[in-house]
Order: sequence, then C-alpha cells, then structure tokens
Amino acid sequence: MNNAFTTAVPYLHTERLLLREYRREDFDAFVAHLADPVSAAHLGPADRQAAWRIFCSQAGLWLVHGAGWWAVQEKATGRLVGTVGAFFREESTVMELGWNTYRAFWGRGFANEAAAAAVHHAFETRREPKIRALIASANESSLRVAGRLGLRYEAETEVAGKAVGMYTRERGG
Repeated sequence: MNNAFTTAVPYLHTERLLLREYRREDFDAFVAHLADPVSAAHLGPADRQAAWRIFCSQAGLWLVHGAGWWAVQEKATGRLVGTVGAFFREESTVMELGWNTYRAFWGRGFANEAAAAAVHHAFETRREPKIRALIASANESSLRVAGRLGLRYEAETEVAGKAVGMYTRERGG
C-alpha cells in the first residue's frame, strides 16, 4: 500500500507563512486547540475523537470541491500556528472563509496574513464572484480580521443552531 498519496492542495506563501495541506503530524496541535475551552470558545470544544473527524473532514474537502483548509506554518520556525480555509459548505455555492490561530500565537497578525492569502486565492486564482465568513457576534478578534479583509455584514444566519453574522465581499469590492 502506498501511503504517499496526496491530492493537489495549492501551497500559498506570504511574507511569514506557508499555507499547506494538513499532515498527520499536525493533528496533536489541532486537537489541543479544539480541546482548549478558551481557544475553541467560538467553535465549540471537541474531544480527540470529534477533533479527528473535523480534521479529516476539513482535509477531505479538497477532494470534494477542490477547495478546503490549509495548515498555517510559520516559515521562520516551521511551527504550526493555525489553520485557514476557503471552502464550500454542502448547501452553499458561495466560498466561505474560516481562520483559527492557535492560542500560543495570538496577537501576531497570523490570522490576518493567512486569511488575506486565502482571499487572494479565492478571487484571483479561483475567480470566485463572492466570499463569505460566518462569525458569532461575540468573536471580536474574527470580526476585526473580517473588517481588515473588506468583508461587510450582510445578514444574520444560523450554523449548528447558533446565530452568526454573515459577512461578505464581492470580487473587485
């Protein structure tokens, strides 16, 4: 059996970051993030088993839609600092953005930098007409990132029974 199978996940580079495919060795940092009630406050905490399903689901989106989540790696140190996604939910035709910075790396601008690369990929490479982010009103740091990315409040919606704001931006906007 060949365990080296990979799908074509594009690598994105920023000044400080490499956005790349999820790897098995990334999982411990991923599960620690979801197990931490502070860092997972707006996501909902997950145990190791649930985190594995989320991790694999996010990685597998590349096979289903040709879009998905990247592991965000700091170039200078090789450390995994979070995740960022440009993906589609099952019922949506609008590409959605998501970003998570692991708590040890909060306050360094990594979410802004990684999410800006994902926006550029969505608009310039994929030529998506519109993007969105679904953000809880209490998630002030993600709301700041969305504002820096040029996303504006469009409507209230619901994800997994929780009210969230839908923030959108159109290509060229």
